[in-house]
Amino acid sequence: MGVSFAAPRRIWADHLARTRIKICGLTREQDVRAAVDAGVDAVGFVFYPPSPRFVDASRAAELCALLPPFVTPVGLFVNADPAHVAAVLAEAPLQLLQFHGDEREDDCLAAGRPYLKAARMRPGLDLVDYAARFPSARAILVDAFVDGYGGGGKVFDWSLIPQGFSRPLVLSGGLDENNVGDAIRRLRPQAVDVSSGVESEPGIKDASKIQSFVAGVRNADG
Repeated sequence: MGVSFAAPRRIWADHLARTRIKICGLTREQDVRAAVDAGVDAVGFVFYPPSPRFVDASRAAELCALLPPFVTPVGLFVNADPAHVAAVLAEAPLQLLQFHGDEREDDCLAAGRPYLKAARMRPGLDLVDYAARFPSARAILVDAFVDGYGGGGKVFDWSLIPQGFSRPLVLSGGLDENNVGDAIRRLRPQAVDVSSGVESEPGIKDASKIQSFVAGVRNADG
């Protein structure tokens, strides 16, 4: 029985020696089932229309209905109008939000849900200063900087994460079954977040890749 991504912050800090896993960008029933069967802690739904992984609120609600207890549904938004976020939340039972745009802390808090704030990593970004602007965030999610929004399946320079960074950290950006173990051993994040690294094509997950990714995480934890 896994700990929810929406668990109290002290559980993040304790880190209990098991890296939490989120599979993001789910669009199909079979992919939700594959993620659940593999033992992930959270699944993500993208509410950013330009993304090939976009789903609307009604579709997300259908997919959330497949989730068993203790698998957390997460909603990803990019510079979304507060009314749009509220409309999605009225229909889809999301427990945690992920903000990937230029949102301020007030924007993130307005939704009334626990949230993660994404940092788009590139040279010159002071991650400590960035995180200090979001003291209410449950964790800081670090992803690669690319034109537009989203990581685009790119790995960033992990040395940009300062030694001793004290906030709960979710690692994203170009992770797959081949590099996730090294990432965990080097950085010891509280959680990892993968999308394109477990896909056969954008928005279409591969059950065998999900299983291999989860196995890579568990091996690194061991």
